[in-house]
Amino acid sequence: MGSAVPRALVLADSDSRWKWAALVARQLAPKHALDARFLHTSTTPTERQISEVGVVPDTSKVVTYAELLDDPAVAEADLVVLGTIGGTVLALVHSLGMAWDGASRRPVVVSGYVGVVYENVVDGLLLRVGSDIVLANSPYDAKRFREVYRGVGADPYSVVEAGLPFLGGARHDPSAAGRDRPFTVCFAVQPTVPAGRAARFGLLDKLQRHARRHPDREVLLKLRAREGETATRLERHPYQVLFDELPDPPPNLKAVHGDMGEVLDRTDLLVTISSTAAMEAIHRGIPTAILTDYGVREAHGNHFFVSSGALASFAQLDEGLIPRADHNWAAEHGIGRRDPFAAAKTRFDQLRDRVTPLPRMRPYYTPQNASDYLEALLGRHGLGLSGRPLPAGSPANPTAVRKLIQRGAGGLYRVGRKRVAPVIRRLAQG
Repeated sequence: MGSAVPRALVLADSDSRWKWAALVARQLAPKHALDARFLHTSTTPTERQISEVGVVPDTSKVVTYAELLDDPAVAEADLVVLGTIGGTVLALVHSLGMAWDGASRRPVVVSGYVGVVYENVVDGLLLRVGSDIVLANSPYDAKRFREVYRGVGADPYSVVEAGLPFLGGARHDPSAAGRDRPFTVCFAVQPTVPAGRAARFGLLDKLQRHARRHPDREVLLKLRAREGETATRLERHPYQVLFDELPDPPPNLKAVHGDMGEVLDRTDLLVTISSTAAMEAIHRGIPTAILTDYGVREAHGNHFFVSSGALASFAQLDEGLIPRADHNWAAEHGIGRRDPFAAAKTRFDQLRDRVTPLPRMRPYYTPQNASDYLEALLGRHGLGLSGRPLPAGSPANPTAVRKLIQRGAGGLYRVGRKRVAPVIRRLAQG
């Protein structure tokens, strides 16, 4: 090994993925030193967002893809956790797999999902093929993930059942409300649902109405990021800005930041549309309401909570409804288990300690079965089929550019809503 101290490395491209990946690394390798690498993107977390997770890395850098590929800490680690979107997982499995081919040892590479998996299941799973371990957050997820992998000829045994690593914290104590603090309702915001400015103001009106109707309650608007910060998903109409525009909010309605777990410590009713915070709350026994006001829709993600017992409207909450989660639903979706990472820890130890070298990482998509898709995806990450960074000035989608050139100079081409002349031939030829 390149270091006397065993090391784990976490790669993240946003605040929530850093939280997931760092806590996964701590679950799988609790005694390892931890190196953090943050991809230089529009959602790179700030120092505050990094520290809020409560995991202090031994080293920390913001890197480009080229710098990451050449970083010796990556190759020398025992464990690499990829806390990134699926396309980036594929790009790195492809590139690092080529870089490490033939090496006497390489890290165990782990990928997975930051929250509940309710859309693009096949798409996301195929992008993660080649990871040594693909974590599933529940028995429900593990079963369907393995079915997908069997169906396409990928290794179903790479899927390992675990859980969301941030499920924890003290059990809810309902007697604390009225004894140590007021009954507290917390609304956990999401960056994209509801999306429009008017709908978001409408949601704030619902919170104001609830606060005025229940003056003995404290109503919290739990924000994801402070002004100037970004989150995993970009927020077009930040709630902080809209909240500051309210003419006369009730005194028991407050906007708060900080770690979700600490806010849940004083929450008696968690309200959201489909935030992962709902999983945290249900795990801790906190009554949780998944709003139906905007419909129960796949587009919102709240369809995931059908049969959970948590679906409710704000009008029902105003009338005093306190939803209770269904225990069978919770167990099937990985909530409430004592040691959900036991199987993943065992698998990691087995792979790390094996006598023969780990086989080369091979993604599902290759130049043989999906050349256009693979080349375009790698190009968006500044990488080529060689697994190395593209030369400066190379087009982000080389396959599409090459096809456009091959069509000839005649005719018009659609770019967004505009039809433009194909000047790309002249640009490509210099």
